Amino acid sequence: MTRRSLVVVSAGLSQPSSTRLLADQLAAATRRRLDADAEPVDLRDHAHDLTNHLLTGFPAPGLERVLDAVAHADGLIAVTPIFNASYSGLFKSFVDVLPKESLVDKPVLIAATGGTARHSLALEHAMRPLFAHLRAVVVPTAVFAAPEDWGGGATAQGSLAARIERAAAEFAVEIERREPPVVVDPFNEPTPFSELLGGSS
Repeated sequence: MTRRSLVVVSAGLSQPSSTRLLADQLAAATRRRLDADAEPVDLRDHAHDLTNHLLTGFPAPGLERVLDAVAHADGLIAVTPIFNASYSGLFKSFVDVLPKESLVDKPVLIAATGGTARHSLALEHAMRPLFAHLRAVVVPTAVFAAPEDWGGGATAQGSLAARIERAAAEFAVEIERREPPVVVDPFNEPTPFSELLGGSS
């Protein structure tokens, strides 16, 4: 069986972060069902590089490695805090610099955190349409966590725990249904120099 790869993106701004906590628990639940490596990505660590990339069009080496990891991953877990009834600006900046078509037909599990359960609708009216536009395959169950869902600790409680398990199961099934992405090395078969010249003498 081929070992799969996951990228787990968290857009939390604080440390410790409930957004990162939710991302970690979603990744752990997925790995209980799937033989996979999970690479965590804290966007706060790349905030300056994201701004520079938006301004210049060139990613810094660390950010470029993250973007390549997303493009070549079998699945993406994307978790953001909700600000003003939508995903955070940091999260959107990351999505804006993803390589073109890097999420096409890629399974994505979306999740969010917020100060009140009333913000949970942002998953359906903001995050799901965003990834649908990018032609990703978003699993049916989206996971939202409000402060009361943690029960005063670092482990999901009650209905949140159930939603995490259900979403992870759907995510694992979507990944298993697909062949692993093929990583193409553009230097394996370089274009002959004569073709680059257009065959001119």
